[in-house]
Amino acid sequence: MKHFYNRRETIVTEALDGLLLTSAAGRLARLDTYPEIKVIVRADWDKSKVAVISGGGAGHEPSHAGFVGKGMLTAAVSGEIFASPSVDAVLTAIRAVTGTPGCLLVVKNYTGDRLNFGLAAEKARAEGFDVEMVIVADDIALPDINQPRGVAGTLFVHKIAGHLADEGKDLKTVAAAATAAAADIVSLGMSLSSCSIPGQAHEDRLGPEEGELGLGIHGEPGVERIALQPVLDLVATMSERLAAALKAEGDYALLINNLGAVPPLEMGVIAHATLASPLASRVKLIVGPAAMMTALNMNGFSLSLIRLDAEREAALTAPVGPHAWVPAVKKNAIAIVPAPKAGSAGNAAAASDDAAARALITAICNHLISQEAELNRLDGRVGDGDTGSTAATGARSILAKLDQLPLQNRAATLAVIGETLSTSMGGSSGVLLSIFFTAASKALAEKADIPAALLAGLDRMTFYGGARIGDRTMVDALEPALNALAAQGVSAAAHAAAAGAESTKTMTKARAGRASYVGERDLAGVADPGAVAVAGVFEVAAGL
Repeated sequence: MKHFYNRRETIVTEALDGLLLTSAAGRLARLDTYPEIKVIVRADWDKSKVAVISGGGAGHEPSHAGFVGKGMLTAAVSGEIFASPSVDAVLTAIRAVTGTPGCLLVVKNYTGDRLNFGLAAEKARAEGFDVEMVIVADDIALPDINQPRGVAGTLFVHKIAGHLADEGKDLKTVAAAATAAAADIVSLGMSLSSCSIPGQAHEDRLGPEEGELGLGIHGEPGVERIALQPVLDLVATMSERLAAALKAEGDYALLINNLGAVPPLEMGVIAHATLASPLASRVKLIVGPAAMMTALNMNGFSLSLIRLDAEREAALTAPVGPHAWVPAVKKNAIAIVPAPKAGSAGNAAAASDDAAARALITAICNHLISQEAELNRLDGRVGDGDTGSTAATGARSILAKLDQLPLQNRAATLAVIGETLSTSMGGSSGVLLSIFFTAASKALAEKADIPAALLAGLDRMTFYGGARIGDRTMVDALEPALNALAAQGVSAAAHAAAAGAESTKTMTKARAGRASYVGERDLAGVADPGAVAVAGVFEVAAGL
């Protein structure tokens, strides 16, 4: 798989520096021990409270450095991709941020992390630092294993411990709360792919119709492969196993975690399915869906639950400095409000008759219907061959409504025509003409000047459509025709429209519409069908 990076040897340090460069000034810093020791710390830290330190291999971003800040971690120690940081790196972090109140290490239950953080804690104690360590083992994928993995549920511990430390609680209190919280967390993940490590050859172990349930956050295989199913079924399986692992009744907080590569659209579907499952009855707070503890570009997600009490709920909902933490929200139902009823000047006006208006509309519509084949022929040479059919469809729909039109009310009639064309014509032509007639209706209602109103409609149509004179569209006939109509009348408008349509034959470069995809050789000598249709409309109007 492809990745964005420079050299594998510098990918982690460059990524961490990218985080620092894009964080608010004075919030984060790194120790001057790069590249061997990679430690991100709070820049405003004064060692007056208990420090909370976590870390692990890179590749889980925004964990762990993304959660350094007020109310969460004091420091994060990073190893290389999926590799535990060294004892020296952890010890350096302890020395950098630990004052008299001491520090708590929050460690995911992987052998490398346990050993390196554990030995660092022992060395720090020997140096006189007050250090406690909590191990998070929240993964329930392997129910009979003695050492479950620590996965996304670790973030609950970061948040709870960080909150209590920020409140000034002593180390014993913070450590006890973190240890108790870790014991009340369950997590389970699933994915449709393994992850790909930059600079290494990748071979996906899953078939096109397979997923993996119960996998870790380092690309290690899941407990079982399952057939690809609708999300409702996948989440039902996960929620059943999670519910069986819950140790107590009561309310829970739910973390919906993106393992790296699930699009936001699909994460929304996952959230919907999760909150429609039986598990939802136990959920009071929701964090996510968001990428919080990832596995590089793994196309998967995980669900984590922690039992709530008053202290944990307060901790999880308290505001924090790190932007990577998605604020917890209370579960709620979907709010539905009534949509406003559609209304227009045309709908409000009663049907009325006007002989001149009826004759004009009827003649124009019949002309467009009669030109269906010819306009399609022209469009077949410069477009997709449907201009005639589109125009004829619009004309027929207006004729069908003729007896319902408020013909004595010109503004209302234009509004109804605009509304009708928006639903009957389809394509860009229907939308553009609907904009034209709708805007013209509004202008005419404000001032009884038909030429000026039609020019106002043209202005809105070209604003939204983007076409101008010379772009080889119907505007090449419509704009000069409307200008002539305002200045000299219908006969002059018809001549201007015909000249405009004729001019499109020499335009060998279209800058709008389907013709913009056609080469100069095919456009030469062929008039734009939309412009021809406009010219025909004005010719009919001039003949009445």
